[in-house]
Amino acid sequence: MRETHPLPSINLMRAFGLEPDPWQLQVLEARPKRLLLNCSRQAGKSTTVAMLALGEAVMFPKTLVLMLSRSLRQSTELFRSVSDFFFQKRSPMVRKKSGHELQLSNDSRIISLPCSGDTIRGFANVKVLIIDEAARVPDDLYRTVRPMLAVSGGRLICMSTPYGKRGFFYEAWAHGGPEWTRFEVPASRVPRISAEFLEEERRNLGESWFRQEYCCSFEALEGLVYPDFARHIQGEPGALATGGFSTAASATATPTGRPVGGIDFGFRNPFAALWGVVDRDDVLILTGEHYERNRPLSYHAAKLPRQVRWYADPSGAGEISELKRAGFTISGGKNALRPGIAAVTARLQSGRLKVLPGCCPNLLAEAELYRYSDEAADKRAETPVDDHNHALAALRYLVAKLDEGRAVHARRVETRDDKARKRVERALQKQREWLSVSNDALWTRSN
Repeated sequence: MRETHPLPSINLMRAFGLEPDPWQLQVLEARPKRLLLNCSRQAGKSTTVAMLALGEAVMFPKTLVLMLSRSLRQSTELFRSVSDFFFQKRSPMVRKKSGHELQLSNDSRIISLPCSGDTIRGFANVKVLIIDEAARVPDDLYRTVRPMLAVSGGRLICMSTPYGKRGFFYEAWAHGGPEWTRFEVPASRVPRISAEFLEEERRNLGESWFRQEYCCSFEALEGLVYPDFARHIQGEPGALATGGFSTAASATATPTGRPVGGIDFGFRNPFAALWGVVDRDDVLILTGEHYERNRPLSYHAAKLPRQVRWYADPSGAGEISELKRAGFTISGGKNALRPGIAAVTARLQSGRLKVLPGCCPNLLAEAELYRYSDEAADKRAETPVDDHNHALAALRYLVAKLDEGRAVHARRVETRDDKARKRVERALQKQREWLSVSNDALWTRSN
């Protein structure tokens, strides 16, 4: 059996003048059938991949090792890291080398390719399938390559630095079954990365980026439609930043104002509704959420508060009509995507959108996932991926209608605290003016 033979990967690595890190020793010795390797930047992923590939190809004749990378440039670099090791030692095992394939004298092959359906569909009987920077590889291509292991019973190795809470790599890491062996390699386990460098990176990248790049944390960052959504809606630490009441108190305090809400209709997709109030400072405070699939409209109607003025997906004319007949005050919201996103962003940045703690978990979860497409055409059109956007769509319909005709008035709202602070400043200014040497009232005319 293949699994009973010790691999030469570690000996190869040392023969090439490289001493494995402790985590690399663990990975190379373990040889799990399904491996997830969650690594810091500069942890040594490419070297580990190269040793895995070479070890399998050298030890087992007629082994096909397929290494996939996100792009042509990345696959070229990865292949160079593999082939250069052999050429450093002028290995007699090399039979043929091309720009992306290494053939050995024992009929094993190592092939490195970019993740393109056109280039990878022709391969079968793959003994080792390695996916580099797996967090950035599209899900459909992952599903395309998995069947290559069906006949061979081969190994699947996915290596990456995290790239947000999305994609097959994150799902396998966070929710995958026991068939996956997981290795986490933060920068603190890499002796070549100094503590001084990490502290500098923390200062320059910010906490969230630092955690993702160096601490193996799946942060929702790059390409998000609403970056730092949670930070904006929670306001300053310890306060809701609206109306002057604290986050702790807000669990029991009920904000007052004009009741409003937004709805995105769905059946297989979630039916999503959000509601709250617009207070006297024009701050929209969300206080509730309804988010469910595969339920009739009558079920959702029973879950919605009736005193709210609703703005809904204008394409759901039938649902709007039914809810009107049921006694709801409801009309179509604004459906234009880019202006709607801009309106929500304006409220976030100006402090006029808040969410009571614990009230809208699905809205917050979507905000960590809703992002712009990586496709070139979509980038030019500024088109987000049509997924993870149902509660956010309900919010967009609501905000776009509330702020209709106010696109250029996105200044930060003055809360009651702001107004109180200005009153104090005006009083101090009057006091300074009264005590000024130019105030004639302070002087007594001498005779």
